[in-house]
Formats: sequence, C-alpha cells, structure tokens
Amino acid sequence: MSEPKNDLIPGTRWHVHDYDRPSPPIVEPGPLSSMPAIAPPSDATVLFDGSSMDAFVSTRDPSQACPWSIEEGSLAVVPGTGDIQTKDSWQDVQLHVEWRAPTEITGEGQGRGNSGVFLMGLYEVQVLDNYQNPTYADGLAGALYGQKPPLVNACCKPGDWHIFDILWQAPRFSAGQVVSPARISVIHNGVAVQVHQPLLGPTQWKHAPGYVEHAAQGPIKLQDHGDLIRFRNIWVREI
Repeated sequence: MSEPKNDLIPGTRWHVHDYDRPSPPIVEPGPLSSMPAIAPPSDATVLFDGSSMDAFVSTRDPSQACPWSIEEGSLAVVPGTGDIQTKDSWQDVQLHVEWRAPTEITGEGQGRGNSGVFLMGLYEVQVLDNYQNPTYADGLAGALYGQKPPLVNACCKPGDWHIFDILWQAPRFSAGQVVSPARISVIHNGVAVQVHQPLLGPTQWKHAPGYVEHAAQGPIKLQDHGDLIRFRNIWVREI
C-alpha cells in the first residue's frame, strides 16, 4: 500500500515535498567562497562577525543565551541544542548570511547539511547541501521550504561557503486577514533563485501553508536540524 500524498500546494498541481516535481537546472556559481567576507554597509545591524553570539538567544527559551558555539570565527550549530533567534525583531529587511555545509559528507537528501534561515521566525529559506545530492524540489537550498523551489540549484561544493542575500517584505494584515502576502527575493552565490516571490503563509512540514495574523515584526531564526552547519558574516538592514 503506497504512502498517502502530502497536502496540495495551493495554486499548483504539486503536493508539498513532491518527489515528482521537476528539479530546477544546475548552475555552477562563481568562486565566491574563496573571496574575503563582504563588509556590511554603514547602516547595517551586525548580528555575527565571528567574535560574539550576543545578538542571538535560544528559541526554546529566549531568556537563555545562544547555546551554539564559535569555531574558527564561525557560528556553529551544536546538534540537539535547538534553534536560535535574534533578540531583536524586524519587519522589512535586507539580510546577508553566509553558511557552510561540512566537508565530510554524511547522509543524503534532507539528511545532508540541513538547516534553515527563517524570516520573522516563521518563513524558511532552506539551507541544504545539494551538491550532487538530489531531493524533493521544494526542499532544495534556496527553496521557500514546502512552497517554491529555487529557480536554479546554485550550490557550491561541501566545505565551500555559500552566500544568501535576501530581500524580505513582511505580510500585512487587516481585521485578521492577510491583505498583502509576504514577498521575498533570494540571491544564492550570486545567482537569483527567488524573485519577488509571494509566500502562501508561514513554513509548514508536509502541510499546505496558510496565513494566520501575527505580529508585524519578528526575529531572524537559524535552525538546528542536527547537522554541523556553520554561519558567518550575518547582518541585516531595515528597509
């Protein structure tokens, strides 16, 4: 007996995490990971520069300090300690994040180099080692997880640093209804993978997304999915 399909994604003929959904073409990015880190602009709020985790707290208990570690100037996931999020919250932002999957390859599909960057703590841009590692299209690196695959797979090799540059427009609500959906653009390793893309609601696993009114501002969250992902050079600008 076959396993039942997950929910249909509204407006598409694809189910959430549908292995039958076509994967995007592969684009080999330029050698960005060998370049020095790009300095943040003068009006940016620096969240991590390699020296302190003070901008982050535990998502499980925001009264507790960040439970991850600093290793070789990067913010390293400590598996099992849970997600982390910023102390501060924002609405519309430009976000720069660099991340790296382990050089030593373990696992496959969603079990290899998995994490995520969540805008407002709710809307996930997927982090995953997709270099010669197929998985469902809406779970590839740069995907709006469970909703929209990236336009292309722009992953670099394990151990190289990836770059996300994200433009985020938060949803607007009135009288409990969404009147303007969230929209996002994502540049992955210098390649556009999401362009002013509307979201259908906060990230869900296996289920179709939908909006429920929430606060106008929210934190930036980084996911502990049990893999040894590292982050560096994280900064944000209000738009």
